[in-house]
Amino acid sequence: MQTRLLKVNARTPEAESLDKAAAVLRAGGLVAFPTETVYGLGADASNPAALARVFAAKGRPATNPLIIHVPDLAAALPLVRGLPPMAHALAERFWPGPLTLVVYRSDRVLPMIAAGGPTVALRVPAHPVALGLLRACGLPLAAPSANPSGLLSPTTAEHVLQGLNGKIDMVLDAGPTPGGLESTVLDITVTPPRLLRPGLVTAAQIEAVVGRIERDTARDATAPARSPGLQERHYAPCTPLECAADGRQRIAALRRQGLRIGWVTMHDECSTADLIVERLPEHVAGYAAGLYAALHRLDQAGVERIIVDRPPDGDAWLAVHDRLQRAAAHA
Repeated sequence: MQTRLLKVNARTPEAESLDKAAAVLRAGGLVAFPTETVYGLGADASNPAALARVFAAKGRPATNPLIIHVPDLAAALPLVRGLPPMAHALAERFWPGPLTLVVYRSDRVLPMIAAGGPTVALRVPAHPVALGLLRACGLPLAAPSANPSGLLSPTTAEHVLQGLNGKIDMVLDAGPTPGGLESTVLDITVTPPRLLRPGLVTAAQIEAVVGRIERDTARDATAPARSPGLQERHYAPCTPLECAADGRQRIAALRRQGLRIGWVTMHDECSTADLIVERLPEHVAGYAAGLYAALHRLDQAGVERIIVDRPPDGDAWLAVHDRLQRAAAHA
């Protein structure tokens, strides 16, 4: 199967292109599309065969649940059983946007979406293409990141094709995604609400709306997962990655071993034959937006080890630290 690439305007996506992608989804096909976080792989959330194709294309374990994307809160209500009052306050503040809410699912949500558990993860994406596609197809879309399971999420259509070309039907190419990291996931079935995955919406921003939340992201391995992205190793490049408090010292040691190194740093350094440098901004939004793209480039450059300077600490950097910790975990 040949994956079709369809270019669309990121700000004002063409109706004809959205209609073509919507027709693919209604027929049970798979369409990758940009969100404000990363590219997602969309399938009709009510179609078991389409969902099975998502798991097969990604090589995704059935124990890893999917996020359902909807165009607004009203579209989410039929998928929910007993929506907590705080959901309305969070939706009013953060939807459309990169916040996923975990709630109890209704019978309309297939168990395979929820890894057999009682909850479902829902969000309303903010990207014009994602919203336009949801409205054009009239379906809730199950949409994990559009990449092979466990590997780097895609922030461009080219990244999608590198991992899934020939396994999915269509990619809507609207250029790089602006956020660069996956959505924040908050479980609001518990008191206090629990942060399952840090993301572009910070814990402090959420607490300004609903009060204290639990920030311990460790999960009970005996219970069904309530959120994607909780595996110990995830969001990882193919090349072994290390975080280092002193990147220069670690790189010097590896170069003495004759290794070709990729270095992700905030310093203004120059690349050499055995050291490929990816410089990222010092502010968290720019760093997050560029991190996965930098790691994709280093994978493509054929380096033998990736060293990432440890980013700053603090609430704003929690999502970056989470992704790097999982990327550096041993397979």
